[in-house]
Amino acid sequence: MKKHSKRFFSLKEKIEQQKDYLPAEAIKMVKEVASAKFDETVELSIRLGIDPKRSDQVVRGTVVLPHGTGKKVRILAFAKGAKAKEAQEAGADWVGEQEYIDKVKEGWNEFDVVVATPDMMGAIGKTLGRILGPRMPNPKAGTLSMNIGDLIKEIKAGKVQYKADKYGIINMPIGKVSFGEEKLYENMAVVVDAILKAKPASAKGQYFKSVYLSPTMGPSIKVNSNSLYLMTESKA
Repeated sequence: MKKHSKRFFSLKEKIEQQKDYLPAEAIKMVKEVASAKFDETVELSIRLGIDPKRSDQVVRGTVVLPHGTGKKVRILAFAKGAKAKEAQEAGADWVGEQEYIDKVKEGWNEFDVVVATPDMMGAIGKTLGRILGPRMPNPKAGTLSMNIGDLIKEIKAGKVQYKADKYGIINMPIGKVSFGEEKLYENMAVVVDAILKAKPASAKGQYFKSVYLSPTMGPSIKVNSNSLYLMTESKA
């Protein structure tokens, strides 16, 4: 079991444990309890009222954060010919074919996202399926497309993937502590809107069961679940 420091508990005392904060209040509190020496990521955690074991209640997708994540994303692109040139011009950090398949197979792992064109999947799947795991290019994850240039530009601009885990929980970044409160709020609103639109038709009852915001090294702040619907209304 992870043990927290005295610093962590002193920061936690600033949070009213019995209070469900409104999103704007929670964002402000996250910035107050972030005290690490680096620019911490603001993490959003939402437990959904779904049954993840049911195939018709899988919640996953991609969303472009209007202000990005604040993190430089290193992209490896598998493409050839004109599409390789397109990937390079769009800003991919590494572009290639067999040479990068061999490099990844040998243990190279300095990339964050892997994208590819469909015609490369035969070669990638045979060799790198188990190695890449969830990073394997996938159309549902927004990492597999013939329009690889647009795909790369979107990822560089702040496109992120969300997916409910086996407990029905989605964890994802909405920016950095250094972001202004308004930017964090707008990023969070876009994420909430996307997850709400992805609600399975078969999911019954309360959809947003519990919601928390937290900085990388700090305590979490509970957000009022019902207030998330107001975020999507204000965004509309």
